[in-house]
Amino acid sequence: MLRTGGVAVFPTETVYGVGADIRDAAAVSRVFALKNRESSQPLMAHCASPVQMLEYVTEVPEWVQPLINRFWPGPLALIFRSTDRVPPVVTGGGRTIGIRMVGHPVARDLVEELGAPVAGTSANLHGEPATSRFDAINPKLLRQADVALDSGLCGADVPSTVLDVTCDPPRVLRLGAVSVQDIEAVVGRVLVRPQPLIPSP
Repeated sequence: MLRTGGVAVFPTETVYGVGADIRDAAAVSRVFALKNRESSQPLMAHCASPVQMLEYVTEVPEWVQPLINRFWPGPLALIFRSTDRVPPVVTGGGRTIGIRMVGHPVARDLVEELGAPVAGTSANLHGEPATSRFDAINPKLLRQADVALDSGLCGADVPSTVLDVTCDPPRVLRLGAVSVQDIEAVVGRVLVRPQPLIPSP
């Protein structure tokens, strides 16, 4: 379904997500329409392995590798500078992209089978809370998606932590499942952005 421009609802280890093939700009645009999401708000790229992300980021700084080794797969999203292979609709017109390796086995199998990251966000309408329960997803969103993978309870309603590694020191853009203390134990001091972003998986 994703290979032919479809949109999928899928579980992650944080909350349910909704997304499309990162390579398909038209399909990604449908994700924004389904959620009533502002096009300026970037989506997250969900990858199945660190290798899979390499064609979508310009570089992975050497000091970032310990973070990947420690927290992936898992709920830590890293902000990198994006390559031209990432459609502008994914990044909200910016030059950076948030990527994480998903820990939920269903999501990881989905991305592996697709052969490319899934660009997505939480499976909720704009202004509604994200959820880790399939039966709590808004029926309107489910009806508009092309496929929905029901894995029951998938997480604890805590979003992924978002860490910008394009700056030094790195900056936490959203507090989430991975604590600042755990990140600092790996890379040293980090800055914390005052306002959290809208939750997404």
